[in-house]
Amino acid sequence: MRRIGVIAIQGDVSEHISAIEAAGGQAVPVRRAGVIPTCSGIVIPGGESTTIGRQLEKTGIATEIKEAAANDVPVLATCAGLVLAAKEIDAGDVKPLGLIDISVGRNAFGPQRESFEADIDVAGFDRPYRAVFIRAPVVLRCGESVQEIARFGGRTVAVRQRNIIGLAFHPELTGDLRFHRMLLEMT
Repeated sequence: MRRIGVIAIQGDVSEHISAIEAAGGQAVPVRRAGVIPTCSGIVIPGGESTTIGRQLEKTGIATEIKEAAANDVPVLATCAGLVLAAKEIDAGDVKPLGLIDISVGRNAFGPQRESFEADIDVAGFDRPYRAVFIRAPVVLRCGESVQEIARFGGRTVAVRQRNIIGLAFHPELTGDLRFHRMLLEMT
């Protein structure tokens, strides 16, 4: 069974664990260094990017994520995870991991009270995906090797670069497991 490490510092951890298991994987929460090297895939969940980023650095997990990603371990980065996975961030004091060659704008769709759901077309999916946007970021710039896989309102909200999938929304809050299955299929 494919073992997927879910960064369990803050955010929608239990929801991602449930989705990975429903999709047929084995999910393990990652709260300390030493777990990532035992995983065949990684989820960086939504939450508060500054808090998660600081704890990733403090615990040494950031280095393990970077090494795993460089060695082609698949990563699914959602919402705040997308912010952390980026090469550049438009504002704030978040130290990005630089996993994917994109620039990200934080909270691009407004504050939490302006959260919403929308159907989006995703490259490779046979039907629209119902995306949940909560204080969602947006991709402002994509590098040459980054594939844009979904847009909403003229803005890029999902990308893929080799083994990294970055989403501006929360797939763990839906019953649709297509992104979690995509991660598992990449392992």
